[in-house]
Amino acid sequence: MKEIYRFLAHLFYISPHKMVIELNENNFKNEINQWIVLVDFWANDCNPCIEMLKILNDFSEINDKDLKIWKLNWDSNISIVQEYRIMSAPTLIVFKNWKPVEQLIWVQSVEKLKEVTNKYL
Repeated sequence: MKEIYRFLAHLFYISPHKMVIELNENNFKNEINQWIVLVDFWANDCNPCIEMLKILNDFSEINDKDLKIWKLNWDSNISIVQEYRIMSAPTLIVFKNWKPVEQLIWVQSVEKLKEVTNKYL
């Protein structure tokens, strides 16, 4: 029950007017090669992940449309987590031209997200 609550809370805090894709092992490579993407690697039993999601929602309100904000549940996508050597949640990675260009670990502010992503837009 706890996992369902956290999953629903994670979905709830994403702004409905922004396109948010739940990434997985089937669509990850295809989706990150088309855009500048900020990927939120989150976990089911992670309180800071819920907090980060609220911040991402605020960030999505001011986000330039050239940046996509997507999420990936690391409990369900272990091979991707291992490939990018994700060691803690939340972890955010900015991808540009198929490659990770910056990684942020733990909860970040809206200001920090703007600072980091503006370098790549």
